[in-house]
Amino acid sequence: MRCLLPLLAVAVAPAVTLADDVSITVGKDAIEFKAGSTVVAKYAIADSVAKPYLYPVLAPNGVGVTRPWPVEKDTPGEATKDHVHQKSVWFCHGDVIPEGIELKIKTTEKGGKGVDFWSEAKDGTGPRHGKIACVKVAEPKQHAKNHASVETHNEWRTPDGVKIMDEVRVIHLVDGKEGRTFAFEITLKASVCPITFGDTKEGSFGIRVHDGLRPSEKTGAVVTTAEGTTVNPPAKDNLPIWGHPTEWIDYSGTLGGKEVGIAVFDHPANPKSNWHVRAYGLNAANPFGRKASGFPSQKDNTELLKIAKGGEMKLKYAVYAHTGDVKAGKVAEAYSAFKK
Repeated sequence: MRCLLPLLAVAVAPAVTLADDVSITVGKDAIEFKAGSTVVAKYAIADSVAKPYLYPVLAPNGVGVTRPWPVEKDTPGEATKDHVHQKSVWFCHGDVIPEGIELKIKTTEKGGKGVDFWSEAKDGTGPRHGKIACVKVAEPKQHAKNHASVETHNEWRTPDGVKIMDEVRVIHLVDGKEGRTFAFEITLKASVCPITFGDTKEGSFGIRVHDGLRPSEKTGAVVTTAEGTTVNPPAKDNLPIWGHPTEWIDYSGTLGGKEVGIAVFDHPANPKSNWHVRAYGLNAANPFGRKASGFPSQKDNTELLKIAKGGEMKLKYAVYAHTGDVKAGKVAEAYSAFKK
């Protein structure tokens, strides 16, 4: 039985600025994260966005380490013709199957059976993608001078507005000398029906790095895994680490004459992710891809992850924006602090 729910206006707490080193301010369309008086990130929650995303993301030296386009237009020298859906930092999946609900519009993913929350494709009548709508934001919390968090509530909806899943997403900012961690605590709730996560490479916790950090360029970033495997520029898609598990992957290089980097962390309590990581600048941890995704590590695995109706799945990921290279930026140390 299909249950069509009306769209809800975003319910937000009053704009609050927390004291001391780190602060969070909640607005109608975005949540601002500050270190001192500097806005170091904004989390877009407007009704107009297909899914919430974090942009910009500034390293401690003030350099933005994620791609401005398509959030910002007309950045000199920036590529503007690929992957409009890869907006800086996001979480979603390309094939989410609401068991028992008939879908009018299914994912365009090959072999997919559910809703596509990854792409932002359209046809002649409207969007073909699902929408992750932020419907509530709680009052921010201060945990320490350098640590604050905010809880958000999302609804995952089909292209025609049917809610299929609820989510609670808590975002933490922890500021440090070498880098700042944006940690995401994600609780997916099968409040409407059983949920199955389809087998696709298009997922899930992803970032799109600044064009200057693309390892496809001669002057691009060095890509490093938790095991110390490195990919040096220039490189081609797919990177040799594509489709394999690791605890974290870092892109480190030079932007505007300053050494910076950005890493994605996969928490050990998660279902183990394999990485959709490519030379054009994508870095995404995907716990749902199986044999059909093409991930080499999953060639014999066809067992899909599911949530029973009334159940939930908890996930933790983080983005770490740092100065210096992977060693000077203390990426491994930041990951150790994150996983505690």
